[in-house]
Amino acid sequence: MSARLDWADPTLREWDCTVISADPEAGIVLDRSAFYPGGGGQPPDHGVLLWQGVQTRIVDTRKGDDFYLIPAPGDPVPPAGTTVRGAIDDERRSTLMRTHSGLHILCGTVFRDFGALVTGGNMQPGEARMDFNLPEVPAGFKQSLEDAVNAEIAADRKIVARILPREEALRIPTLVRTQDALPPLEEPEIRIIDIVGLDVQADGGTHVASTAQVGRVEVVKVESKGRQNRRVRIRLAPAR
Repeated sequence: MSARLDWADPTLREWDCTVISADPEAGIVLDRSAFYPGGGGQPPDHGVLLWQGVQTRIVDTRKGDDFYLIPAPGDPVPPAGTTVRGAIDDERRSTLMRTHSGLHILCGTVFRDFGALVTGGNMQPGEARMDFNLPEVPAGFKQSLEDAVNAEIAADRKIVARILPREEALRIPTLVRTQDALPPLEEPEIRIIDIVGLDVQADGGTHVASTAQVGRVEVVKVESKGRQNRRVRIRLAPAR
C-alpha cells in the first residue's frame, strides 16, 4: 500500500512521489502519500497534485485495497508512472489536527472526571461533537468542563503517536474509550495517541505535538440524546 507519510510526519505539507495507478472515477494511488485518508471521525485532507505544469485538485479519498485520492470533477489526471508533487491544504489539515487533539482532551477529561465512555463523535475543521454515556449531568457541567479542558490545554502536555504490537497495545487498560468497540481484529499492530498524563487510546488520525497547540476550546452546548447519552459540542476559540 501507499507509504503513510501523514503518520511519519503530520507536519509534512509537500513531498515528491510517483503515481502507481490513476483513473478519473476510481481515483489516484501514489507510492507515498501525506494525504490523511479520513477515518475515526476526521475528514480526509484536501490539496493538489502538481505535475508537468498541470494541477490536479484532490477533494476526497476512497478506501479500498489502497487509498484512492479523488480528483475534482473535470481536472486532468496524471498517468501511472508520472512523478508528481503533492501539496496539502495547510489551513484545513492544521485546523483538523487541533480539532482532533481537542476532542481527545475532551474525551480524556470526561473519562477522568466522570468515567464516561464515548458513544459517538464527528468533526469538521474548527468544530466537533462527542457523545458520552453520561446519565447524570451535575449543575454547572458545561462551564466546569470547559474550564477543565482548557486547564489541560494550558498544561502543555506532550501528544505522542506510537505503533505497538497488538498484544502490547491491548494491555493498556484505557486503550478503547468508545463503548462497545475494539480495534480491527485483523491488525497485527495498533497505533495509539498518548496525551501524556491524561489520555491513551487507539487512533489513526493526525494530531498536534502538544495540548498547548490546540489553543483555547469553547464548549458550545451540552445536549441530551436519550436517557443516558449526552452530546458535547465544542469549537476552537478565535485567536486572541
